[in-house]
Amino acid sequence: MFLRAPDPALFWRAPAPATAALRLRFLGTACFEIRYQGHVLVLDPFVTRPGIWRTLLTRLRSDEALLTRHLPEAHDVLVGHAHYDHILDAPALCRRTGARLIGSPDVIRVGRAAGLAAGQLCATSGGEALAAGPFTVRGLPSRHGRAVFGRVPLPGPIPADLAWPARFYHLRHGQVLNWYLECPAGRVVHVDSAEWVAESLAGLEAEVLCLCAIGWTRRPEYVEGIVRHLKPRFVLPCHWDAFTRPLAASPRVLPGCRLSEFVAAIAALGATPVTLPLLGEFGL
Repeated sequence: MFLRAPDPALFWRAPAPATAALRLRFLGTACFEIRYQGHVLVLDPFVTRPGIWRTLLTRLRSDEALLTRHLPEAHDVLVGHAHYDHILDAPALCRRTGARLIGSPDVIRVGRAAGLAAGQLCATSGGEALAAGPFTVRGLPSRHGRAVFGRVPLPGPIPADLAWPARFYHLRHGQVLNWYLECPAGRVVHVDSAEWVAESLAGLEAEVLCLCAIGWTRRPEYVEGIVRHLKPRFVLPCHWDAFTRPLAASPRVLPGCRLSEFVAAIAALGATPVTLPLLGEFGL
């Protein structure tokens, strides 16, 4: 498959200020590390990034050394849905750091299958406010975008008898949650699939919006509607990079992302697009 390198002009040039209270680091796909007052949230951890043949032919295991190098700390791990490119590294990260796994009942079934202790599992179907150190986090019920040839990939729930390690096709998306994160330094909304539900966003605003790019053209008013609802100052595109390539490799844009147009659409609405390179940081 021919994958294009992103236009270097798209990337955010300003370094994250060392004095920023709230810091976000982009680790590719929909994965972000978010820090405030020493508390570390990790969203959709996926740094192992197995290649296409390993993904298709084997049961998937985390690369523990890679995970330790790139995500040495975590206090809470939030997963928006249970596809392998969002959840694969969550159990290993929680096991090593003692972090809580927070997510839908489907996400919690994955954590249970992987052997996490009951005390590390925090299920939510969305709506309720959960304390996470200095953060308040809330799941926002959503749906999965039409990310592959105009279709939703691997729909359906996670079975109660899931075996771990799993094959990629066992990890269906289950319930989908976007995330609203609030701390004294600001509010962040994380959208890990190109879809949102207006009722879930009602009354919410955010300074920072982490917004999935793959599948965005399949959802009418995707960018316009969510920017209108949340009024973000900054929008950080995510899930635009080819996630079967190693994190250390030069990034390539997923087919159909139309990343330049995505960034232009954000800017046209008055928000500032912040396209981070892999492992890039942003501070607020």
